[in-house]
Amino acid sequence: MQIIQEQGTATEVVVVGEALVDIVVTSHGTAEHPGGSPANVAYGLGRLGVPTSLLTSIGDDHHGAAIERHLASAGVELLTGAPTGGRTATATATLASDGSAQYDFDIHWELPAIAPLSLPKILHTGSIATFLEPGAAAVRELLAQVHQRCVVTYDPNIRPALVGSQAQAITVFEELIPFTDVVKLSDEDAHWLYPKDSLENISQRVLDLGAGLVVVTKGSEGSMLSTPAARVLVPSVRSTVADTIGAGDSYMSALIYGLLQTGANGLTPEVLKTLGSRATKAAAITVRRAGANPPTSDELLAELPEHQPAN
Repeated sequence: MQIIQEQGTATEVVVVGEALVDIVVTSHGTAEHPGGSPANVAYGLGRLGVPTSLLTSIGDDHHGAAIERHLASAGVELLTGAPTGGRTATATATLASDGSAQYDFDIHWELPAIAPLSLPKILHTGSIATFLEPGAAAVRELLAQVHQRCVVTYDPNIRPALVGSQAQAITVFEELIPFTDVVKLSDEDAHWLYPKDSLENISQRVLDLGAGLVVVTKGSEGSMLSTPAARVLVPSVRSTVADTIGAGDSYMSALIYGLLQTGANGLTPEVLKTLGSRATKAAAITVRRAGANPPTSDELLAELPEHQPAN
């Protein structure tokens, strides 16, 4: 797989990873929504007006068609190989009364034997796509090719049922870090990978492995953004939670949106605060709405009233 750089490309971000259908089970019934962390990030970027492509694999079925329509509605270009002929992956999310989700996955991940024709400003990957073989090996190969030619962002978005043992997951995670510039972890991801370490020590560990910016999201406690030269704490935005599906992905989309404006260099404390605050706001808007429903650029830049659902 090879990416060939072309000047004047319209695509600013290429997202690499799984697209699937979330089957959401609540006490009120069952609903289906296109999802998957990388697909959610791509969709969130499209909603923010960022020219985005998603390199993924879907089946030739009604779930795959639903994903295509969903991404197209946000202007996201779908990059796939020939339809697999099999079924599109699904994730069944059973919601608790507090809006948290437990997941059960039916997924086979294999990266198509194609690649974008042009090098984007930012390449993002993460989640199941970086852990589940055979596709994970192809993702690693792609990152090795592009990491010195564009900014690479990575969100492991750990799913314990799919990443093998903790030791295996740590190995995969740490082998990818040298190919990345920005790494985002939830506090749950961080503590699952390194249960005996503080979030500050985990951030430093990832920086020592080669990342230039490490972001740890802490839910209602806000987020922490660390570089080799600075560490900034950003408070959360108070919200009435409908559910937490897609909140971390919305944060990631808005973080990438900010990086496109600031670049990954020159990350002063003031820039880190701006990046973190905007991403936190995106997540807050998302949790006020059902499903992975990220904000538009107008919503992200508008004033957000406390406790009120976003329109």
